[in-house]
Amino acid sequence: MASTLEQLRAMTTVVADTGDVEAIRALKPVDCTTNPSILLKALQSPAFESLVSTEIKQGRRQGSDAQAIADALTLGVGTELAALVPGRVSTEVDACLSFDTEASIRKAQALINGYAERGVGRERILIKLAATWEGIRAAEMLEGKGINCNLTLLFSQAQAIACADAGVFLISPFVGRITDWYARQEGRSFTPEDDPGVQSVQRIYDYYKANGIKTIVMGASFRNTGQIKALAGCDRLTIAPALLNELEADRTPLPRRLSPPQAGDRHSPRMTEQAFRWAMNSDAMATKKLAEGIRNFDADHRKLLRMIDGLLNP
Repeated sequence: MASTLEQLRAMTTVVADTGDVEAIRALKPVDCTTNPSILLKALQSPAFESLVSTEIKQGRRQGSDAQAIADALTLGVGTELAALVPGRVSTEVDACLSFDTEASIRKAQALINGYAERGVGRERILIKLAATWEGIRAAEMLEGKGINCNLTLLFSQAQAIACADAGVFLISPFVGRITDWYARQEGRSFTPEDDPGVQSVQRIYDYYKANGIKTIVMGASFRNTGQIKALAGCDRLTIAPALLNELEADRTPLPRRLSPPQAGDRHSPRMTEQAFRWAMNSDAMATKKLAEGIRNFDADHRKLLRMIDGLLNP
């Protein structure tokens, strides 16, 4: 019997939710996805010690500030990861820009230009933006320029529909964080069948496929392999190395759980800003988890800047 991971790969594109070079080499994912928390861990690993040292020395020579060096390190890590995977590397725009469309666009273009200078074409990169109204508008404009985007911190159907309207390349609906919220609210645990995080991705997937929406659905933020198995057949799943290893060790049969229904014509009108904001206001979980996610990513970004400051001025 093939491993559960092998069976999953036969129906779903597997993405590594890590910046760990050795894990990526061992697990051979198609893509890899990063966020500030993952980047912070990557930059503290021995695999990137030489890169960090080089960028710090160059930054000192050029009189660069911590933000400029952080951007250079982001590009350096992304370039090394791009050499390890055949597909795409997601690279995140700073969380502090989540409510500034124009600034997000400028940062995304700077990242794409920086990758190009390192020999990595835009077809190998996904720009990650938080799925705020402003982030979605930035993604719409970037997609129009041929820069593909990954909308992250996605917790609701409203966010998913707005992303589809914007022609976003890929969305990352979060599973585990939704489950965590409902587990605390209701004081209970869930099976994969009644897991609210799993059900959220299932609803988004069915809506997209039934309406012929080409935006890729990539489930993210898993707490256990049961959640992953319940989404077998989803377009893509981004999975942490520990769970990938569990799936590799598992030899039980894995049935397909998500299959595209017959596509029809889209009849829903384009979501307005007012409708989006009202839908988010009505969904306490989505509003709180989106805000919390942005704060946490920003906290890790600021921690990275402090770490760089410490290296610049030991």
